[in-house]
Amino acid sequence: MRRTILKSAAALALAAAFGHPAMAADPVEISFYYPVAVGGAVTKTIDSMVADFEKANPDVKVKAIYAGTYQESIVKALTAFKGGTPPTLAVLLSTDLFTLIDENAIVPIDGLADDKQWIDGFYKGFMENSQTGGKTWGIPFQRSTIVMYYNRDLFKQAGLNPDRAPASWAEMVDYAKKLTKTDAAGNVTQWGVKIPSTGFGYWMFQAMTASNDTLLMNGAGTKTYFDKPGAVESLQQWVDLTTRHRVMPAGSIEWGTTPKDFLEQKAAMVWTTTGNLTNIRSNASFPFGVAMLPGTRHPGSPTGGGNFYVFNKTTPQQQKAAMKFIRFATEPARAAQWSIATGYVAPRQDAWDTPEMKKYLAEVPAADVAREQMKYGVAELSTHDNQRVTKALNDNIQAALSGTKAPQAALKDAQRESDRILRSAGR
Repeated sequence: MRRTILKSAAALALAAAFGHPAMAADPVEISFYYPVAVGGAVTKTIDSMVADFEKANPDVKVKAIYAGTYQESIVKALTAFKGGTPPTLAVLLSTDLFTLIDENAIVPIDGLADDKQWIDGFYKGFMENSQTGGKTWGIPFQRSTIVMYYNRDLFKQAGLNPDRAPASWAEMVDYAKKLTKTDAAGNVTQWGVKIPSTGFGYWMFQAMTASNDTLLMNGAGTKTYFDKPGAVESLQQWVDLTTRHRVMPAGSIEWGTTPKDFLEQKAAMVWTTTGNLTNIRSNASFPFGVAMLPGTRHPGSPTGGGNFYVFNKTTPQQQKAAMKFIRFATEPARAAQWSIATGYVAPRQDAWDTPEMKKYLAEVPAADVAREQMKYGVAELSTHDNQRVTKALNDNIQAALSGTKAPQAALKDAQRESDRILRSAGR
C-alpha cells in the first residue's frame, strides 16, 4: 500500500514538474445541429467558427452535424430528442418556437445566460420570434428579411434606370413587362420576375400581406387570419403575375433554384433571402442591385431565418457549454464576420458598429438594405403546431398559383384547415 502511495506521489510530482495535470478532465462534448439551407459555403464558415471556439475553450468539444434543410433539421432534432439523444444545441427556424416549447424540447435561455442586458441587445424585430410568455427561448443567429435582387445590365437594356428598383407592386409589374423577353417562336427566354413558391411560399406571401396592412396570425400563435380581404388581394396579385401580366412562369418556382436562375440571367428580378447576398456577390457575372421589396401600400417583409436553441434532457454542463458557444458566436466582431461571410443580418447593433462592418458597408452598401427594411418588418408566421399550419397555407398558395383554386377559395380552405389544427391542439 505504501509503495502505491509513493508511486502516485511521484507521478504527481513529475506531472507538476512539466506543467501538466496528472489527470486532465475530459472536455464537455456538445452536439450542434446546423441546417444547410442557403447558397454559399456556409459549412466552411461554421467549421472555422467551431475550430476557433474549441481553441479558445479547450474544455469544450463541439460536434457539428449538418442536418439538411430547416424542415429536415427540426425533424431530426425532435426525433433525436424523443429517442433520448437530443442535440445540445441547434439552429432551427425562429418559427419553430411554439413547436419546440409544446414538445418540451428546449430550455429557456434566460436562466442560462443570466444577463438581461445582453439579451436586450438583440434587435426587437428578431426577438418577436424568440420570446413568448415572458421568457426568452431562442437567440437570433442567422436572421434575415426578404429582399429583391435585380440585374442592372438588363435594366439598362430595357431602358430602365439601373440605380432605381421598383418601389411599389404596380411599378414592379411595369418593370417586369419591359424585362420579359420572348424568342421568334414566342417562347420566354427571360422572365421579368421570379418569386419562389416552394418551401417558403408562406414567407413570400407574408411579405405581400405585410405591405398590404394584413397580419396572418396573432402573437400568441393561437389564431390565423389567412382569408382576410388584404390577404386575398395579395394572393390575387401574385397569381396575376402569371395569368394576367405573363411576367413570371406558371406553376411552382423552386426556392433553391431561384438564385441560380438569377445568376444565369433567366430572371431579371428575384425575391429571396438576404442570406443569399454573399452567394450572388461571389458568382454574378454582371452588376446587380439589392432593394427593399416593392409593396402594395408601403414596404414590408417578415423577418426570417434561424435561432440558437438549447435542448432539454441534456446535462447542466452541456447546457452551460452551449451557452458559452452562443455567446462566442454572437460577439460583435464575430457576428459582423458571420454577416459579411453569409449575407445574413447581424442581429445586434454592436455588430454593425464594428470597424469590420463599417468597412464592409462602405464597399457593399447593398448589405444594409435588409437592416433598413426591418423598419417595416413583421414577425414571421409562427403558431402552435406550426409545421402543419404552414403546410396548409403553402399547399393552398400553390393551388392558387397552379390554377386549381381561385385565391379566395384557396385561402378559405387554408383558414379552415388552420382552425381545425389549432382547435385539435387545444389552442
